Amino acid sequence: MFKLPQISPFIRNTVLFLNTEGEVAAKDTSHVPDRSEISAQHKWHLNDIYAGDELWQQDFEQLKSSLVPIENFTGKLAHSSQDLLACLKARDEIGIISGKLYAFARMHRDENTTDGKYQGMTSKVESVLAEAGAVTAFIEPEILAIPDATLTKFRQEEKGLTVYDFYFDNLARQKQHILSPAEEAILSRVAEVTQASENTFNMLAHADLEFPKTIDENGQSVQLSEGRYSLFIRSSNRAVRQEAFTHLFATYNKYRNTFASTLSGNAKKNTFYATTRHYQSTLESALKSDNVPTEVYDNLITTVHNNLAPLQRYVALKKKFLKLDEIHMYDLYTPLVGDVKFPVPYEEGLKLVRNGLEPLGSEYVDILDKGLTSGWIDVYENKGKQTGAYSWGNYGTHPFVLLNYNDRYDAVSTLAHEMGHAIHSYYSQKYQPYPTSSYTTFCAEVASTTNEILLLEYMLKTTTDKKIKLYLINQYLEQVRGTVYRQTMFAEFEKTIYIKAEENTPLTADLLDELWHDLNVKYYGTEIITDKDIDIEWARIPHFYMDFYVYQYVTGYSAATTLAEKILQEGEPAQQRYIDFLKSGGSDYSINLLKQAGVDMSSPKPIEITLAKFSTMLDEMEKLLAE
Repeated sequence: MFKLPQISPFIRNTVLFLNTEGEVAAKDTSHVPDRSEISAQHKWHLNDIYAGDELWQQDFEQLKSSLVPIENFTGKLAHSSQDLLACLKARDEIGIISGKLYAFARMHRDENTTDGKYQGMTSKVESVLAEAGAVTAFIEPEILAIPDATLTKFRQEEKGLTVYDFYFDNLARQKQHILSPAEEAILSRVAEVTQASENTFNMLAHADLEFPKTIDENGQSVQLSEGRYSLFIRSSNRAVRQEAFTHLFATYNKYRNTFASTLSGNAKKNTFYATTRHYQSTLESALKSDNVPTEVYDNLITTVHNNLAPLQRYVALKKKFLKLDEIHMYDLYTPLVGDVKFPVPYEEGLKLVRNGLEPLGSEYVDILDKGLTSGWIDVYENKGKQTGAYSWGNYGTHPFVLLNYNDRYDAVSTLAHEMGHAIHSYYSQKYQPYPTSSYTTFCAEVASTTNEILLLEYMLKTTTDKKIKLYLINQYLEQVRGTVYRQTMFAEFEKTIYIKAEENTPLTADLLDELWHDLNVKYYGTEIITDKDIDIEWARIPHFYMDFYVYQYVTGYSAATTLAEKILQEGEPAQQRYIDFLKSGGSDYSINLLKQAGVDMSSPKPIEITLAKFSTMLDEMEKLLAE
């Protein structure tokens, strides 16, 4: 199957967005600079993909011209092992070229989302990818039509097919969900059309949405942005965070019906594909490609439900030590240790990340140093830049990382997180052939979060200042609140809206508001005032356009907690198992690869361990605050 890059592993683009808790802003809140004001050393080197737009255009033309020859294999895949191999290699080449084309155009677009030139180039690639999907749609149905004995013979006589062993086995497992060549071609041709809801959301949320001015901590009126909001909502000045909160969600609320329409359209798209491919549900469709049982998703929600008491105790602790008569949703992000001055300039942040990741071994740290100094990273916010942070692994070039660094510790943690993704991409693409070079999102969040945890453990171990230790423990508690509890709430919301979509219940703005409100009450408890403003928050979450993605933040964090403890306690044996895991790419199913690394995600135990650690750290926080 050939789909658009963001939603398919086929072209080996791994776009991994940090959860919305981690969005960071530029340190100068009075002025968002133009891109021209950012120094070259703090920009990624996209010319490592293409030296210029002209070379991009040449490859684009080559991609279009390569679509015709691959059609010549239609009806021939059962003829010989040589034809089968030649066809698969031709499709791989299309994937490699399209991956470069899309990465170059899309990341340039993310430098300034209002740039029409790169919006256009991105759209052009998406159009050709839809065409590529159509012309290659015959491949998998034809392979599945080859008699088992014949395919076994082909695989034995043509050694070049060995790199496709896992692909063949996985394809056979999903045989009932692969349609006829004609049907697959139709689905591929409508791929660009069905992407419209996500594209509309991105343009509205990131390019067209205009926020009002708000007050910063100096009492100055400044332009609100998503990046700045993440800074203001953590302010020790309650008036600052309340005003930013009110302004942000009031802006989204103005367009609530449009956002409901885009989210509903996206749900209908995914429900359509799941039904057409004969899955029991959209959830099964999303998980089955990686052979993850739906019980893993359901057990996650159940396990977190059974452990909500520590989260609600944390909310009560915030209310007590912030000396609030009432605690509101805009108080949730406020650090309990608000008077700690802990600025971390970017260069200092690089040193902390290097030191924190030393337990992963000298080879890992050498790769890290290479990434930090060789144009992998786009560091600071500029006007029009994509908010948040992500890593993009692109076959044939080094990985890239987008940041919006703001001289805070959470920005350092974000750097460690995204470099975890990047180095995972580096290892998997170096040690795996193209067909198995793309790791799954289920595994992806393990690498990123292991880095975050190791960094935090290093900071706690080396910090003697009580206030900074309190700050770091608070950082950990916020990490688990934002990654485990909050993302599980996201996952539950997503599961609910898809059940309703499958029942043909209209996903109106009123319904979505109600669902979101009720989940906030369930998770955070009655101690907190669930402000009406928060009801529209579902509208700003880009992850809901990446169907059933968010639960993997939770499974990834829980797996990482277990693996990080093993690395710190066992040393080299656990370290080697972990590096082998990074090198394994997509050569097996995620749960199998993680078992080999030392953690069983088919069990709720890693989640229980993580939430038990949250409770223990909360105890430590209460103890230190009481001293």
